[in-house]
Amino acid sequence: MPAIPTPLLDVPGLPAGPADIRLIVTDMDGTLLDGDQRIPVGLWPMLAELRGRGVLFSPASGRQYATLARQFADVAEGMVFIAENGTYVVRDGVELSSDPLERATAAGVAEAVRRLNAAGGDAGAVVCGKRAAYVERTDEAFLAEVRRYYVEHRVVDDVTAVDDDFIKVAVFDFHSAERSTAPALAPFAGTHQVVVSGEHWVDVMTRTANKGAALRALQQALGITPAQTMVFGDYLNDLEMMDAAEWSFAMSNAHPDVIARARHLAPSNDENGVLRTISRVLGL
Repeated sequence: MPAIPTPLLDVPGLPAGPADIRLIVTDMDGTLLDGDQRIPVGLWPMLAELRGRGVLFSPASGRQYATLARQFADVAEGMVFIAENGTYVVRDGVELSSDPLERATAAGVAEAVRRLNAAGGDAGAVVCGKRAAYVERTDEAFLAEVRRYYVEHRVVDDVTAVDDDFIKVAVFDFHSAERSTAPALAPFAGTHQVVVSGEHWVDVMTRTANKGAALRALQQALGITPAQTMVFGDYLNDLEMMDAAEWSFAMSNAHPDVIARARHLAPSNDENGVLRTISRVLGL
């Protein structure tokens, strides 16, 4: 049985002074953002303090790079964005790494979603490229969900016929992604990752792509160790990040598997858990 993570306010061995943290990586939805999808206002002065201490703050999300860049537009200089669940990592507009998805796989996933819908399902595929995301569904309910995560998106006749480098296929399911779309995409699980990244989202990526792999590559490039890294997450697409940092925190609202994988627990996203934890560990 896995060890139960230690609650934030009762962490044995916490340093008397600030911990030697050089990199903080946080998921967005269900982690940094509150239940209304808002960035906590206290983050902005905290980012200035972290910069002054030489600590790099990096959002790591299933969200599109363009979406993350817009959310952090006023402070984006020098910030590393781990976008699309680790398949696309960018700093100051320059690609640091990517893990492209084969066009044939993207086409297969899109076709599987079409079959799911023909059998009574209610899902939509979002084929994610480096320049934009591409969708076929045109109903407003679906597009409203797409806009939340993909600022740069285009409606096309065939999501697989566009000229772009594909990095991921995300599928939004109006029902339960874990019980409906994930089983429909099970045939891809033998060769690719099929990750439930939220209550209504499933992502299909290459076998090697995940936030943890992107984080390890970033640590190596920057000369930062797992002992100097703090991560926060709440859902299954955050699991690998928990293994890449000694300061790994699952939010108290996290999926049970994430709580089991993390070393510590942080207060929930609606309790400003990320900022409270950073303040506690770094002595801000």
